[in-house]
Amino acid sequence: MTTLLLLLVLAVAVVLGVPSLRKQWVTRPVFGIFKKILPPLSATEREAMEAGSVWWDGELFRGNPDWKKLHGYGKAELSADEQAFIDNQVETLLAMIDDFKIVNETKDLPEPVWDYLKKEGFFSLIIPKSYGGREFSAIANSTIVTRIATKSLSVAVTVMVPNSLGPGELLMHYGTEEQKNFWLPGLANGKEIPCFALTGPEAGSDAGSIPDKGIVCKGEYQGKEVVGIRLNWNKRYITLAPRATVLGLAFKLYDPDHLMGEKEDLGITCALIPTSHPGVRVGDRHYPMGLAFLNGPTFGKDVFIPLDWIIGGPDYAGRGWRMLVECLSAGRGISLPALGTACGHMASRTTSAYAYVRKQFGMSIGKFEGIQEALARIGGLTYQLEGARRMTAGSLDLGQAPAIVTAISKYHMTEMARQIIDDSMDIHAGRAIQLGPKNYTGYAYLGIPVAITVEGANILTRNLMIFGQGATRCHPYVFGEMEAAADPDFERGLEKFDGLLMKHIAFGAGNFFGSLFQGLTLGQLNTAPVAGETARCYKQLTRMSKGLALCADVSMLMLGGDLKRKEMISARLGDVLSHLYLASATLKHYEDQGRMVADLPFVQYAVERNLYLIGKAFDGFFQNFPNKVVGMLLKRVVFPFGIGYRMPGDDRCHAICEAMMKPGDLRDRLSALCYVGKDEADPIGLMERAFLAMSAVQPFEKKLAQAQKEGRLPRKLPFAELLAAAAEKGVLSADEVAKLRAAEALRYEAIQVDHFEPGVLEGTALEGTSLNDAA
Repeated sequence: MTTLLLLLVLAVAVVLGVPSLRKQWVTRPVFGIFKKILPPLSATEREAMEAGSVWWDGELFRGNPDWKKLHGYGKAELSADEQAFIDNQVETLLAMIDDFKIVNETKDLPEPVWDYLKKEGFFSLIIPKSYGGREFSAIANSTIVTRIATKSLSVAVTVMVPNSLGPGELLMHYGTEEQKNFWLPGLANGKEIPCFALTGPEAGSDAGSIPDKGIVCKGEYQGKEVVGIRLNWNKRYITLAPRATVLGLAFKLYDPDHLMGEKEDLGITCALIPTSHPGVRVGDRHYPMGLAFLNGPTFGKDVFIPLDWIIGGPDYAGRGWRMLVECLSAGRGISLPALGTACGHMASRTTSAYAYVRKQFGMSIGKFEGIQEALARIGGLTYQLEGARRMTAGSLDLGQAPAIVTAISKYHMTEMARQIIDDSMDIHAGRAIQLGPKNYTGYAYLGIPVAITVEGANILTRNLMIFGQGATRCHPYVFGEMEAAADPDFERGLEKFDGLLMKHIAFGAGNFFGSLFQGLTLGQLNTAPVAGETARCYKQLTRMSKGLALCADVSMLMLGGDLKRKEMISARLGDVLSHLYLASATLKHYEDQGRMVADLPFVQYAVERNLYLIGKAFDGFFQNFPNKVVGMLLKRVVFPFGIGYRMPGDDRCHAICEAMMKPGDLRDRLSALCYVGKDEADPIGLMERAFLAMSAVQPFEKKLAQAQKEGRLPRKLPFAELLAAAAEKGVLSADEVAKLRAAEALRYEAIQVDHFEPGVLEGTALEGTSLNDAA
């Protein structure tokens, strides 16, 4: 038997080792099968896969991430100019904002705010200085949007859109020199307000099915007959469209009379059109969740434009889809992740303060374990959000455009924000649902669905993009194999495929035996780039990376083109990749922060949660894999002793809550980007002052409690009477009593909710009536 086995191994080695035999007996039949099962790769799919770059996601997908490379990426930091802008212009802007009035009264930004945004270059953060712009880094852009969003989502969205996918970015990458010189200075100084119209009633996530058409034809422009484009479009959900002066438009271009060349169907094209141009209609508004940022439809019927209004000129006709996906792969990593992180910073600062100052049954509600479970989740997720924000935006400043990483960030960071705001609403309870100037949570809650749906709806992003594109894009060999199979010359494709196949076989075998070994050893023999508490995290993430590489290979091998349609299967593998990335970003953030011991509960909470969700995703993958035998085998290889990951324990929650409800450096860093106004009417500023005051008098409260325990003071007395008795019996000094009274007054004011006199909400109030503070 042994001899037979050795002979079999030798025969396989000979076949694989001799190129002519391998090609005849292995590569050629496999190549034929591969070409048959390979789903047809459309031009739009190819462009989407080729767009951007593969970065840390590629390391995670290969099964053996180089953690030293992660640490070597450097810390994302602001320049002196960027920090000065945040300290001055951004702070001035925030002091100007009354979000309640913006949303409920003007339903638009006040003109002084619009003027300030234009004058100070808030719409030109990404435009080069040579055109009058700020030319800020991606991390600065992200930080500015995050900071603004903690005060007003409506203002943050207004600022972020011109600095994301739109005319400015497209011009910088693809515009002709004439177009740049004409448009960029006006965009930089605010004279021009841009919008970009991609989505329509019949084309949302499926941008390739855009029905909006442009026909190349002859027409009249400025009194002369020229070759141009006659356009018809119907777009919706376009932010800034109601006020825009320049419209970026995506449409399908056709040349039936061959005025531009032999090709008739030129494909998706992007053009810039002044909104004052005849036939262009803007001005109508949508009303997204009752928020005040400008969003609306745009229409055009038989609008004739010159060819040179195509972004990049006539040579870029039909290249619009590639332009869009390349820019979106970068822009997606800034705007929505910034809004998600803002929710974390704001909720961490305010909810920790509220949990401390709000009392029930004679003690702070933050001492109840039910509250602590939700508050710990807010703190742990906020720490991870900030790490992911910095790492993702930092990748763009390193010259990367990682399409899969930015898709992960968009999806998971907005979902984490949804969880955070839900938890904050639960803890604030009634105070969170009464809208008014005192409410800092309600509009963030209303804005969550907006972030969930834009720039690629989250269901689409999770089910089709993260693994659907990531499996092909990040795998070291699959995309090359697909290109070889698509080669119309069979023999040439076979030659390319042969070398890739052998590497792929070795890669797959290594992942199989590597996963089994790591499963049997529980990953304990993996190396880590650091010692101490976080070493285990790196070891377990390496183990899960190896498991992902194995399961992805088996899925692509067995399901082929059907994997694209098995969205639940691919989404679970996407979840594994996503949580590997988020955990990586958290660990990098911990290193960049100087490995502070106080941060450890937050790091451990976040990574333990990631590992638990990785295990949950794998479990769903194994259970639902179409071939049950293979699914069970994979589970036994990756988790021979069962999936042992658990959600963070109660001790982690207690440690996080204790840190969050204590004034100090850790709490300040965790919520550093939350705007705390100095004005007495600022609701977050009021809550923070109450929190600090109550924290300062905690020793005096302990004196009162001890005196009550010893029987020197009655247990049940109204607070004012209790203080008077404490002063009379010498339990507290006059100064201590005064500080307790002042702190209690602040505390009581901070927990109040808004109410309105009759007629105010209905707009029928008598002159002089208004919103009242609680008595």
